[in-house]
Amino acid sequence: MSEKLDSVLIDETKDALKETAQLIEAAANAQGEEAKVLYAKIADRLRGAKHRLLELEGNALEKAKVAAKQTDEYVHNHPWQAVGIGAAVGLLVGFLVARR
Repeated sequence: MSEKLDSVLIDETKDALKETAQLIEAAANAQGEEAKVLYAKIADRLRGAKHRLLELEGNALEKAKVAAKQTDEYVHNHPWQAVGIGAAVGLLVGFLVARR
């Protein structure tokens, strides 16, 4: 469910930034009161995009904490398997680096 929320937030942020770019173009050609209204809309869109990005950041941080906790628990419960996995990954990375 969180991934779906992240996808929606990303799409909304992209849309807000696209609309903001269009408003900036319109504001460049506007004068007087119309320019003030457009600049206010731009500021509003940017605040909304910033809020959504902060929400995404929070979601990503929460996922990272959960993953780190699960990894820590796994390593504590299965230390020898963790050592084996680490060695296998190290071997694979070594082979990949040596091929270059």
